[in-house]
Amino acid sequence: MNAIVAEFIGTGILILLGSGVVANVILPGTKGNGGGLIAITTAWALAVFCGVVVAGPYSGAHLNPAVTIGLATVGKFDWSIAPGYIIAQLGGAMLGSGLAWLMYRHHFDMTDDPGLKRAPFCTDPTVRNFSTSVLSEVIGTFVLIFVILYIAGAKLEDTAGTPIGLGSVGALPVAFLVWVIGLALGGTTGYAINPARDLGPRIMHQLLPIKGKGSSDWDYSWVPILGPILGALLAAGLYLVVGA
Repeated sequence: MNAIVAEFIGTGILILLGSGVVANVILPGTKGNGGGLIAITTAWALAVFCGVVVAGPYSGAHLNPAVTIGLATVGKFDWSIAPGYIIAQLGGAMLGSGLAWLMYRHHFDMTDDPGLKRAPFCTDPTVRNFSTSVLSEVIGTFVLIFVILYIAGAKLEDTAGTPIGLGSVGALPVAFLVWVIGLALGGTTGYAINPARDLGPRIMHQLLPIKGKGSSDWDYSWVPILGPILGALLAAGLYLVVGA
């Protein structure tokens, strides 16, 4: 499989399952309605596992522009390839969220709350403060990228920029990492920690014919883009100083 295609498919699987669990937990009439934070964070972690297993052998399974930027910053991934990866990640995220909506479309129609309709697509802060939200995304993504760099260790020499090694066993550490980030640091913004994960589905929320969907909240959309990028750069910078 081509690396760009692998990033597209892997990210699509990640977002299909991630958006799907949010829809299942919060939309009325679903089997999982009311499942809560544990269900959401667990499913997102397992979604990462599934995406990495599929894409890992072919692209290194970045599935996240912050990972691509972090690896490129420490010199373990070619900057010239990064734009293709990021575009594929964005496209995969759009596809995955669109499929999740298609599956749960009747349940979207069953709620009159525009916020609940938007939640399966993109993140939203619990407290509307931009500086606090950026800081939350910076910290969450910093932990993600910094730990990934240490999980990777010598495997970063892989020419594909593989962040965690190949295969299902290699996917487990990052799945656990995403799980604990969600449980410990996800309560403020919903832990996007991935610009494509938020922007791609937000675009789909804007485009899809969702009944009574309301605003896509573009005023907030820059936060889950800028915060993860800054967090990735800070993590890569510290890694170069203390751990490379």
